[in-house]
Amino acid sequence: MASSSSQLIPSTTLAKRIADEFASLPQVAAIALAGSRMSEFPDGSSDIDLYVYVTDGIPLDLRAAIAAGSPRAEIGNATWEPGDEWIDAASGIAVDVMYRHDRWIEEQLNRVLVRHEASAGYSTCFWYNVMHSQALFDRTGWFADLQRKARQPYPAELKRAIIAKNYRLLRDTQSSYLHQIELAAKRDDPVSVNHRVAALLASYFDVLFALNERPHPGEKRLLQHAARLPKLPREFERQVEAVIAAVAAGDVVRRVNELVHGLEVLLES
Repeated sequence: MASSSSQLIPSTTLAKRIADEFASLPQVAAIALAGSRMSEFPDGSSDIDLYVYVTDGIPLDLRAAIAAGSPRAEIGNATWEPGDEWIDAASGIAVDVMYRHDRWIEEQLNRVLVRHEASAGYSTCFWYNVMHSQALFDRTGWFADLQRKARQPYPAELKRAIIAKNYRLLRDTQSSYLHQIELAAKRDDPVSVNHRVAALLASYFDVLFALNERPHPGEKRLLQHAARLPKLPREFERQVEAVIAAVAAGDVVRRVNELVHGLEVLLES
């Protein structure tokens, strides 16, 4: 089986070729490679995640021209972030291009690094994304400045804000996720249970990464990322897996209490 590093060689070459095409457009300020293939846990199924930072929008026809020749291309896909997706005809590698305005990403960093504002889950994912991106093009050095801003110590006020906002959402309020799960379970509503468990886990991991003063890496491979944190609840991985399994088994309330109790013990210590 090929090693992870050998798998990355053709994808990196493809990423640079695509970046060169975008770099010819005057509204492109920077292009960065990030996502799964830049993570600590890449695999052969990971696509290429390119972030194209712009000062103005790129017309759809120019975006389609860069993906020309692909047997499958979705241009103007705005389901998550504005972006395009296609399969490279020569290599079969999936390409995911996301377009971000330069002022928008600056605001995302200011939200957490300057104003110390927390979200309900995933508070610091954009910070992590910028910090762990590889610049493929940087017209004026703007992206290098942005990364220098991102590579700063974890603000203590941000840590407190994330824990304060997300921990109370787990089970300590009338609107907590646990209370919503209990109500959904009583009315035999498994779709609602699953929805609220997903939200609970998002806030749980937000607290866990903030407690360890690490930016949140995003939704993929969270157990592997969290396993490397210095401060963890005892048996946290077993507890998370037990909560997920309990959604189908009908034992989710007990398992959620067990999971949150473990986090509570860690916070108190």
